[in-house]
Amino acid sequence: MAAEFEWDSGNWPKCGKHGVSREEVEYVLAHRLWEIRDPYEIERRFRAVGKTDYGRYVFIVYTLRGQRDEEIMRPISARYMHDKEVHYYEQDLEKALSRFS
Repeated sequence: MAAEFEWDSGNWPKCGKHGVSREEVEYVLAHRLWEIRDPYEIERRFRAVGKTDYGRYVFIVYTLRGQRDEEIMRPISARYMHDKEVHYYEQDLEKALSRFS
């Protein structure tokens, strides 16, 4: 099942203000390797990081809408990661991948 995304005037400006395109957000969420629950308590949110098909690292906060069989991803915010964050992400990814080899 292909991922579906919810974009509107409420979430797109918050994601786009940092220069990340909709296509990059959707690509990272569809191919994410790292995700954790966000501590936000009012609604269920997740944090995800990943690399775009152009090689840029992106940090995204999103929530899921709809039913279990029709979940829709609603990005809340997105930004490119800082060099230090990229370094930590790559270290963590390397450690995780080494467990499987």
